[in-house]
Amino acid sequence: MTIQETENKIVEEFALFDDWIDKYNYIIEMGKLLPSIDAEYKTDRYLIMGCQSKVWLQAECKDRKIYYKADSDAIITKGIIYLLICVLSGRTADEILNAKLDYLDVIGLKQHLSPTRSNGLLSMIKQMKVYALAYKGK
Repeated sequence: MTIQETENKIVEEFALFDDWIDKYNYIIEMGKLLPSIDAEYKTDRYLIMGCQSKVWLQAECKDRKIYYKADSDAIITKGIIYLLICVLSGRTADEILNAKLDYLDVIGLKQHLSPTRSNGLLSMIKQMKVYALAYKGK
């Protein structure tokens, strides 16, 4: 499945909900699907700066594809990072670097986050792209 197809699937899922309370609940449920990150990655080295909550992000490259794992101390943030991982994990560096992630606007996520959470979302995206850039150079 391409990035665009994955984004379209998420947009379709969010279209099933009429209000943002239900959408937030869905985001929380998706965060529960986030695979556990090993304790060794829950250190300051993997902490994303700029997030209101603590978010740890780890990436590894296998067969020229980058795979992300993450965790957060906030349930909404876990769901948000899960949304990003669904789209970006298992992609090549170029795919990640070129991803526009328009689905975040289409589902209305950016508009419904507090300014600090919105900054955190941008920090998560930036860090995922930094990892992609680093692996691209190897």
